[in-house]
Amino acid sequence: MSLNYFELFDLKPIFNIELEILESNYRKIQSEAHPDRFVTAPAAEKLKSMQLATLANEAYLTLKNPANRAKYLLELQGITAISETNTAMPAEFLMQQMEWRETLEDAITAKNIEPLEDLLSEIQIEAKSLQSSLVKLLDEEKDYATATDATRKLIFIEKVCADIHKAIEQIEN
Repeated sequence: MSLNYFELFDLKPIFNIELEILESNYRKIQSEAHPDRFVTAPAAEKLKSMQLATLANEAYLTLKNPANRAKYLLELQGITAISETNTAMPAEFLMQQMEWRETLEDAITAKNIEPLEDLLSEIQIEAKSLQSSLVKLLDEEKDYATATDATRKLIFIEKVCADIHKAIEQIEN
């Protein structure tokens, strides 16, 4: 049986994890599975250490990122947060997305970083609020349906933030 990502890092399967423990346990596994330690080891052991290092990298990136962590917690419950057949969003949030995208496009066209930074701040406040909600929904109430909606929103917000960062970078260069 394969370990889930939380078990791998000796963490409780909750949204509100201790990032310091995640970081520390990740480093420990990476150190233990480092290829230099297996130079003279048999091929099977080398392969096993490489697989562990790969799994640790994937698990670390998943759990470190709040949206991915929420998505993974839902997957452990058998729920797919984002799929072709399950993309419904509240109309209010769709309107908000359109406004954000419009602001993003206008700022790119005007080559103006200030509205992008303002937008980023606004969106990050929304992301923090969703993360607080997810602590309650996933860890305390086990309200997976509402948590799925919040996770979808957080995943979208992350994409917009990445697009804003990219736009700022392009304008600066």
